[in-house]
Amino acid sequence: MSVRTKILAFAAATFLRLLRRSVRLRFHGDETVRQWEREERRFLLAFWHRHLLLMRYAYRGSRMTVLISRSRDGELISQVMKQFGVWSGRGSSSRGGVGGLREMLRAARSGSDLGITPDGPRGPLRKVQPGVVAVAAATGLPLVPVAQAATRRILLDSWDRHPLALPGSRVEFVFGDPLTVPRGGDVEEWSHRIEEALNAVERRAEGLAGHVVE
Repeated sequence: MSVRTKILAFAAATFLRLLRRSVRLRFHGDETVRQWEREERRFLLAFWHRHLLLMRYAYRGSRMTVLISRSRDGELISQVMKQFGVWSGRGSSSRGGVGGLREMLRAARSGSDLGITPDGPRGPLRKVQPGVVAVAAATGLPLVPVAQAATRRILLDSWDRHPLALPGSRVEFVFGDPLTVPRGGDVEEWSHRIEEALNAVERRAEGLAGHVVE
């Protein structure tokens, strides 16, 4: 890892901590997840890539491993997550997919909860890639869709139009009902079901924040 990456990761982590202190968080539909965290029952948290920035604060468990691309940007994100106590499984639907699946399976067997952005790392936006179906089916972990939206935000000029919460805003986190993907389940069918679930929690979060989905 380069010195530049270390510096950028430290700066990004510092920014996230300051941002968290400047906003208020509200949670909806998280009762099941909180119970599982207390009982150390493992699960898979799924969210669109555009909700990544503050998603660390949706999780209160003891150990989380997130699937992150092997790209240069992925290395930076991995180092930032490390500073928040989140491990990384390196790979994606487009780069290192098989290796990423193996790392996530290994993490699940070692007792880690999992986190995945089904449309990451570069889209298409809100389009579930087959990798998340494979991980959910292979691990047997219940998949929990979650989304967040801020009452005051700006949309970044990125492929996913990432919303950046502004200081003083309220951030609404919405959790959906768990989905259990069976082994041998139809990939297209389950991709569609996960997609619908993620879009549903995003619509509700945006509505609670006073917005419509961009």
